[in-house]
Formats: sequence, C-alpha cells, structure tokens
Amino acid sequence: MAEEDVLEAITGFHVHRGAIASMHRPVLAPVADLLRGARTVAVLEDVVDHTNTGAVFRSAAGLGVDAVLVTPRCADPLYRRSVRVSMGTVFQVPWTRIEPWPAGVDQLKDAGFHVAALALSDDSVPLQDFARHRPDRLALLLGTEGAGLTPASVAAADTVVRIPMHGGVDSLNVAAASAVAFWALGADATPPPA
Repeated sequence: MAEEDVLEAITGFHVHRGAIASMHRPVLAPVADLLRGARTVAVLEDVVDHTNTGAVFRSAAGLGVDAVLVTPRCADPLYRRSVRVSMGTVFQVPWTRIEPWPAGVDQLKDAGFHVAALALSDDSVPLQDFARHRPDRLALLLGTEGAGLTPASVAAADTVVRIPMHGGVDSLNVAAASAVAFWALGADATPPPA
C-alpha cells in the first residue's frame, strides 16, 4: 500500500483503485500459429483508440472470433485502458501483430482465408447477404476510427462488406461495427432469412 500521491506518481493518473501489478510482456506468437486451426480472425488496421481496441476484443471473445491480428500502428491491446475495457479478454483471445501491412493480407490468403474488408464502397456487399454465403475461413478487416481501412487494404480484400445503415448515418464506430459483424458472421450464427 502507498499514499495516493505516490500511487498517482507511479501510475500517471489521479483516479486509482490501489492495486498495482508488474508483469512480463509475453512474446507474441507468429501469425501462422494463430491462423492454424482458426476459422474466424479479426484484423484491426491502425485502430488507435485503446477503448475501441479493448471493446473489439471483448466482442471477439463473446462472439466466437478465434484470433485478433493488429497492424503495426494499432493501439496496444495490453495498454491498461484496453485491458480494462476488454474486461480482461485481451488475455483470453489469442492475438499478435501482423506485419508488414498491408502486405500481410497475402499471408492470410495463403493460409486459406477469404479476406473481407468492412468498408464503404460502391461494390460493397450487404453484411446479411455475405453472411448467407460465409466462407469457411474468414479474415475480417476493420479500419481506424477516422478514415476506416486504407485503400490498399480494401483493394487487397476478396470482398468488401458493409453494414446497411438508416437515418442518414453512413457507418458505426469500429467497436460497434465489429460486434455486429462478429455476431452476423459467427460460427453459430444462423444466417438471416432471404
């Protein structure tokens, strides 16, 4: 135990609950190890907000995603806010960094994954239509908060998928979009009626 000002100096923020832990950061597994045996993987491209990163991990854990791959500029899943928002699922869902990016798309395809970019484009397929014919092995690309996926990632994908929106809204926050897509494309999800 320590006085509040000492805890603040150690942690770098004022609100603190009094528990501090020091851990060794695990060595990240090679991408190929996470892809082996996986059916559904999520790829977070440059998602820089730790809250969004943690929320995507929580949805991935709860909705049956086998692994999460993060690009080199993505927020650190082990950052304290990511861990807290994920409710600890960053320790549950296997994850690693995929680099170089977007060249890593080729590694996904070589491993037998259909790569789907969740993005807005003229040739995008509605999520419910894509879910009806979900590929057996799927890598779902999710982009950064502002610009979404890079044009290079969208171009490298096999399919571009969109969540149909109403009310003049063009898209959802990346964390919300991930939950919708993970549920619709999940291993146990029943495709919506035609």
